[in-house]
Amino acid sequence: MSKSLHRICVYCGSNNGSKIAYRKAAVQLAAAMVQEGITLVYGGGNVGLMGILADSVLAAGGTVVGVIPQALVDKEVAHRGVTDLRIVGSMHERKALMADLSDAVIALPGGLGTLEEFCEAATWTQLGFHDKPCGILNIEGYYDGLLAMLDHAVKENFVRPEHRRIIISETDPVTLIKKLAEFRLPKIQKWIGRNEQ
Repeated sequence: MSKSLHRICVYCGSNNGSKIAYRKAAVQLAAAMVQEGITLVYGGGNVGLMGILADSVLAAGGTVVGVIPQALVDKEVAHRGVTDLRIVGSMHERKALMADLSDAVIALPGGLGTLEEFCEAATWTQLGFHDKPCGILNIEGYYDGLLAMLDHAVKENFVRPEHRRIIISETDPVTLIKKLAEFRLPKIQKWIGRNEQ
């Protein structure tokens, strides 16, 4: 295991989802992270998969950093039991701080917020703004559609094959963490050439 993965940012749903498998995956990911001594950085909520993930890391003796905007604290969804709760002014500040605090990112099942946050992190890696590996824990095919869309984008010449490989998908959290630790950013000068068709 690479020593570079001290903290992993996990994006996931503020709902539990329809399948018990999603909740089990959050618990399993928590156990894998604690086993490797990796701190969880997440959105700071106490609801849905976010709450299950944070509670599971804490119950296993791990460290949890939550980052949440004041507006969500006001709605009483902040997890007050985490190791370190950072309250910020906006969603933009939240995403930037979560990225700054992390060595890699993982998406568990989630909705629009999860997709938006994960895709932004992957875009920053593609553009070279950071070199953080991006992993999807694809539970019961939840992200099959997204992965197929990315493959289609490669076929249609909107995403380079090298950049498609930035997004690592696995069904097992231990394997996913191992692959994230081994990730090396592809060296490409431009994401798409000006004259490519």
